[in-house]
Amino acid sequence: MGKALLSPTRTYAPVIKDILAKHFKSVHGIAQCSGGGQIKCRNFGENVRYVKDNLFEPPPFFKAIRESGLISDKEMYQVFNMGHRMELFCDAEIAGDVITTAKKYKIDAKVIGRVEKSDGANQVVIEDKGQIHEF
Repeated sequence: MGKALLSPTRTYAPVIKDILAKHFKSVHGIAQCSGGGQIKCRNFGENVRYVKDNLFEPPPFFKAIRESGLISDKEMYQVFNMGHRMELFCDAEIAGDVITTAKKYKIDAKVIGRVEKSDGANQVVIEDKGQIHEF
């Protein structure tokens, strides 16, 4: 586990460069999830609700923290990226090409949710393991 924690952070610059070269007008936001966890996106946009209901399985390190019982699941998502390091907010029509481009760089990618209109303050809703966490 120590080796995994000390491994260098991967750069996403080449994949982001490729995606923006093809789809600049269809990418509405990019978030690096380190520092601010899964709710960092709440700081971007106005009157939006970010719904994340198809997250990747967290890496073993986060599972170990979760299983310790010392931190609630809700706090885990608020503090940690849970293995999600980079998020692109884009038009649904280009999602398939974004995923294909990421895979070209050996990066797992998938649609993890959606953005909806909110009637007020920005929100993040995380649905995972039968639980719903609202921020």
